[in-house]
Amino acid sequence: MYPEVFPVNYKVDQQSVVFRTGEGTKLRAAGGPLAVALEADGHDDAKAWSVLVKGKALILEPSEELLTGAALTLFPWQSGEKDHFVRIVPSSVSGRRFTITSPLTWWNHVGHPAGEDTA
Repeated sequence: MYPEVFPVNYKVDQQSVVFRTGEGTKLRAAGGPLAVALEADGHDDAKAWSVLVKGKALILEPSEELLTGAALTLFPWQSGEKDHFVRIVPSSVSGRRFTITSPLTWWNHVGHPAGEDTA
C-alpha cells in the first residue's frame, strides 16, 4: 500500500486545516486509522515557502459553526458533489522559506544551460 497524493483547496480553521471532498479515496483515508499529511506551497516575486502539516484527519458533521466558518468560503476546484468536510488536526507543522534564485543562475556565461558540454 502506498500513500495517495491529491490537490485540495483548504482553509485554516481553529488551529487546524479543513478541506472539502466527495466520496472516494480521500474520504476513506480521512476515516482510517493512519495519519495524513498536507503540503502547501506558495511564492511571490522574491520568496517561496513550503509548509507540511501532519496529523489525524477527522470527518466533520455539517454544523452551523462549520458552515459559517471555514466552509463558508471553501469551494471545490472541480464540479461534482463535494459534501464532506475533513479537518486535519496537526501533530506537527514544519516548513521553510527561501529566496527564489534567478533563472540566469542556471545558464553559463555563453548562454548554455549550466553543466552543458559546449565542445
